[in-house]
Amino acid sequence: MNLVAGLSILNLARFQFAMTTIFHFFFVPLSIGLGIIVSVMETLYVIKKDDQYKRMTKFWGKIFMLSFAVGVVTGIIQEFQFGMNWSRYSRYVGDIFGPALAVEALVAFFLESTFLGLWSFGWDRFNKKLHLLFIWLTTLGSAFSALWILAANSFMQNPVGFEVDHKFDRAVLVDFPALLQNHQLWLEFPHVIFATFMAGAFVVMGVSAFSLLRKPHHEVNFFKKSVQVSAVVALVGVVGLAYTGDSHSLALQEDQPMKFAATEGIDKNVGGDDEQAPWSVISYTDPKTNEVKWSLDVPYMLSILAHHSLTGGSQGWHELNKELHEKYDVKFGHDMNYYLPNNTLYYSFRIMAVSAGVFGLLAVVALWFTRKKSKIDITKYKWALWIFGIATYLPFVAITSGWLITELGRAPWVVYGVLTMADAVSPNVSAASLLTSNILYFATFTVLGLIMVMLSRRVMIAGPESVDETETEEDVDPFSPKAFENGKEA
Repeated sequence: MNLVAGLSILNLARFQFAMTTIFHFFFVPLSIGLGIIVSVMETLYVIKKDDQYKRMTKFWGKIFMLSFAVGVVTGIIQEFQFGMNWSRYSRYVGDIFGPALAVEALVAFFLESTFLGLWSFGWDRFNKKLHLLFIWLTTLGSAFSALWILAANSFMQNPVGFEVDHKFDRAVLVDFPALLQNHQLWLEFPHVIFATFMAGAFVVMGVSAFSLLRKPHHEVNFFKKSVQVSAVVALVGVVGLAYTGDSHSLALQEDQPMKFAATEGIDKNVGGDDEQAPWSVISYTDPKTNEVKWSLDVPYMLSILAHHSLTGGSQGWHELNKELHEKYDVKFGHDMNYYLPNNTLYYSFRIMAVSAGVFGLLAVVALWFTRKKSKIDITKYKWALWIFGIATYLPFVAITSGWLITELGRAPWVVYGVLTMADAVSPNVSAASLLTSNILYFATFTVLGLIMVMLSRRVMIAGPESVDETETEEDVDPFSPKAFENGKEA
């Protein structure tokens, strides 16, 4: 009882939503990324008429469908959060959030699930080009689904197209197209899509590496081609991440300058119109005083990164805190804490940025090892295979870091400048019920994660031969006389 009494309802609700979102978002980028890679593989099969690409499509398609299924389950669990723990939020922005989620569920999800079914069961029922169209429509449907979810999230980051109904104290959507024209959406969406390239590509490369470690001289050509396709996708993703990340960082200085200051460890104003601003490679901030205690700085680098110039300044969070109090004290009171978890955001940003560089390096190395003229036998370099195997998990670390920046950097608001987190939590939920549901959800996610890993491992162990076996099986109508004759013989 003492433990429950000492827990904050708001913090428990936030932890549960974070846990649910992070776990769900392990599978969203994975399913979109694998969908892209499987689509590319089948495209190569249709163009080159090489059956090896068909085998690759079927084999990686199995893991793609597993990630899709788990993603659906975790997504349903996530939506429970709005009614369970955030009912005030649902009531306040339901007029805005509702249409976006409705389009995602009724249009995007049905689009992807319908064509996924046609693709999965239609190998021998449709011609090659039509069957290829199904997997591309499934992939585009998944991306379209992400678009609407991110449209809702972008509203939380940069609210547009609404008015406040003061009589009923709720936000009312007055301009639906504004949700899709929100510049925050077109910063988030492409960045997330390019991140899905990383998740799909490095799972393919990692599983290929683990497979070659188990059976060094088994299906080498199959896995080499798989690595080649995924490495190209990864390189495209790295370039896209670099461009969209830079664009996002530039816009962040105007939209959420406190978040930008936290990601760069800036407590006091630095640089200016005619002065350079140094960039800190590593630093530490005292969470009690919000003072940067020490940092290792590189001159000019922040001006180059943040302003694309040798000069240029950025505001520190102390100055920004004063401005936010001046702007919002009338509405939210003098006791608001606008400081962010600076160390968490600072190092999350560096994990995300460094990971992008590692992705690019590994993709180049993978292409070099698997090029046609290469005389290198990758199976002899077990240390390299282990590196690629371990790198399977790196995209999920980077993606989680990105979401921590996105969501923690919005504090103390759930809708930036409009609704605080404290005002969004359900009024009747108790600490005991939240603690119980947290434990149950954690157990559920653990089981789902283990099932996903176990089934994916089973696919890996079965290897590409499992595709060959299903391909040679004779299709028999279960209601035909032949089927009944076989049943009698058995």
